[in-house]
Amino acid sequence: MIGGVRMSNADYAQMLKVLSDETRLRIIQLLSKKNLCACQLLDEFSITQATLSYHMKQLQDSGLVFGTKDGYWTRYSLEKEKLLPLVKMFDELIEDVELITPPIQCVKRD
Repeated sequence: MIGGVRMSNADYAQMLKVLSDETRLRIIQLLSKKNLCACQLLDEFSITQATLSYHMKQLQDSGLVFGTKDGYWTRYSLEKEKLLPLVKMFDELIEDVELITPPIQCVKRD
């Protein structure tokens, strides 16, 4: 749930799609530690500014990252509360798996 609105499977899938890119996942990891400007993010990768801008747009459009103009550069921060529903969904999946004991046995049909 984000802002009182329950997320759909399509919402979860979109968020996972954004996070499925190795560069974007690394950006999220870096931003989880502290806010960074584009120049600091560029120092962490061997990519062009245009490529970084593409990834940041994907992250901002998903709502996972917020950008604030700071002169020539943009300062980015992680919107951690956007990740909470995803974490909760995985927690629920893990709980459901733990409840299924013993494993279900399939019966072969001819």
